[in-house]
Amino acid sequence: MRELLKKSNKSIAVSSAKYLFEYTLQITFNNGVIKNIDFTPFLNEISVPEYKKYLLIEEFKKFKIEGGNIVWGEDWDLIYSIDTLLNA
Repeated sequence: MRELLKKSNKSIAVSSAKYLFEYTLQITFNNGVIKNIDFTPFLNEISVPEYKKYLLIEEFKKFKIEGGNIVWGEDWDLIYSIDTLLNA
């Protein structure tokens, strides 16, 4: 899955992200776009019980950038497409 995601959306990627408050991150893309994104709607749609831990702020803050994507968890428990983030 990681290889597929690395190949898709190759031209636009997340270059940095910082925690702002609650479930909101400021995300900077490599095309210069900066967006403040509230992940509350995305998190409220989580149906896998093991991933509901990201509703805890301390777990939500553990995001990282890998392969130009913003992800949570060792095995990319949560990941949102570049298109989803750009259109949020």
